[in-house]
Amino acid sequence: MSSKIKISIFIIIICSLSLTACNKDFLNRQPQDVLSSDNPLATTNEMRLFLNQFYETSFPSHPVTVGGAGIAFNDAGTDNMTFSSVNNRMNGTLSLSNASPLSGYSTIRSINYFLENYHNATGDRNLINQYVGEARFFRAITYFNMLKNYGDLTWVNKVLSADTSFMQVPRDPRTLVVDSILTDLDIAAELLPAVSSSATMRVHKDVALALKSRVALYEGTWQKYHKAKNDPFFTNGITDAKIQNYLEQARDAAYAVMSSGRWQVYTTGNPLEDYKTMFITTDLSTNPEVLLFRRYSVRDNIGHSTSKYLSTAGADMGITQSLVDDYLTRDGRPFLGNERLQTQQIYGNELKPDIRDPRLFQTVAVPGQSLRPDAVVPDFPPIDQTGFNRSTTGFPLYKFLEYNDSRAVADDYNSQAPAIAFRYAEVLLNYAEAMAELGGDPTLITAALKPLRDRVGMPPVDLAREYNTDPNYPFRDLSPVLQAVRRERRVELAAEGFRLDDIMRWAAADILIKGQRPIGALYIGSNMSAHYPTSYQPLLTGINSDSRRYLDPLRNVLPNGYGFNLNRDYLLPIQQRMLQLTGYKWTQNPNW
Repeated sequence: MSSKIKISIFIIIICSLSLTACNKDFLNRQPQDVLSSDNPLATTNEMRLFLNQFYETSFPSHPVTVGGAGIAFNDAGTDNMTFSSVNNRMNGTLSLSNASPLSGYSTIRSINYFLENYHNATGDRNLINQYVGEARFFRAITYFNMLKNYGDLTWVNKVLSADTSFMQVPRDPRTLVVDSILTDLDIAAELLPAVSSSATMRVHKDVALALKSRVALYEGTWQKYHKAKNDPFFTNGITDAKIQNYLEQARDAAYAVMSSGRWQVYTTGNPLEDYKTMFITTDLSTNPEVLLFRRYSVRDNIGHSTSKYLSTAGADMGITQSLVDDYLTRDGRPFLGNERLQTQQIYGNELKPDIRDPRLFQTVAVPGQSLRPDAVVPDFPPIDQTGFNRSTTGFPLYKFLEYNDSRAVADDYNSQAPAIAFRYAEVLLNYAEAMAELGGDPTLITAALKPLRDRVGMPPVDLAREYNTDPNYPFRDLSPVLQAVRRERRVELAAEGFRLDDIMRWAAADILIKGQRPIGALYIGSNMSAHYPTSYQPLLTGINSDSRRYLDPLRNVLPNGYGFNLNRDYLLPIQQRMLQLTGYKWTQNPNW
């Protein structure tokens, strides 16, 4: 069977999820999201209404419960952030019973239905093209999200009959799926309008290009670093030229956005405010950095709960010492040695903007900052509290906190901080990393990163000055340019949900996750320990006689650190029922 004529795996998903028998009558029913008409999608208005559903499901949102999924908490379980509970995937304790259905195929079927029927539409040809571009974009992002979790997939580009024999085909190599995703995005970028703001709240040309840069960078680095480790996760037989092509596509897509002149890093000239302000400004439609965002409105009963939980300086989570350590000093040096040790003796000093990169104190709560309209961040974090009042590491998250909105911090579903799906900063970082991986001109790389530094008043990237060769630094063996790019990415995108993807595509769980525990602020050896009652004994690193001991919130449950299975946990398991329905033409992911 041609790779371009693939089955509708949606059938499989329906069979696996339905409580009733999967029968021909059920499968032949018109999709529920299709407008009831003998001539579906006959107008541009019907096209728009049909596509609106994918805006709700395709982009990240903010969490509505403590510990729940959402942008503000999605770094939890990585080396950036931790809850008081253990992340099962990072700990290697997932099982086949945890396998979820590949529900993205339901979305794929709906989009394929649209693409087979949009020719019925009459009206403004520009609008018709725009909506076809949107459909291509949504098919691409849906496949990409599944690919990151499951690897090889079956590429579906049409809605076929309910004949169960069509189910029994193997998975396509992930490279074919990625190539098809990139083709969809090329078509989307051609069809979608070029705009210079996110005011329409719809996908546009530069969003498609930004996603292309994200996808191509992900796949290029995934294949490069997993191949280098000869693990089970790269595509067998992939050539260095193919990997280079992905990286070139990432570079070129990002550069197309950069050279358009339509976007720039947001700044008002206030280096101590601008970065954090962007994440709590409810309407970003005129922000020159934001390509696409999700708007919340309590008035319309659309809110989330992020600020309520963060307003306790706790949220039952915390930023790790590892992330805090990666921010450079105010003059652009690694924060190391005696300078670091002496600064940590007074809690909060290592977070201050006169000492460190100002993005740090706009990401982590510093004593004295506004916490709520009637309160400031306390002198010491609530590590001795319980529930969502507790800080696990002593470094509370401050980014996304609507500290001046009494309603937002008062109760659930009252937060209106926007959920940014694409911003220009990521495009710059994608370009810089792709260039670095390709061995590009370092001056072009540092120039791309300069606007991010300028916004917060940091000096431009200096590869020699910033190179961290400390024996405990996990990326000490990388080239100076790659190390600088990865650090800048971690700092700029902290707590925005990118870190897990980065760890996975760099095949870096062996040094960042396996055998590691998330460590918090210095306790013994700083003035923190004198603040709490002597009866309070937090979990700490080391032994009692050590003069310096850091908060170690998962010490008891992870005595040997995370148990990430390096030969298995880079991908999730496939549901057994799906394997059965494909006649075992789909095979299980490695070592599950």
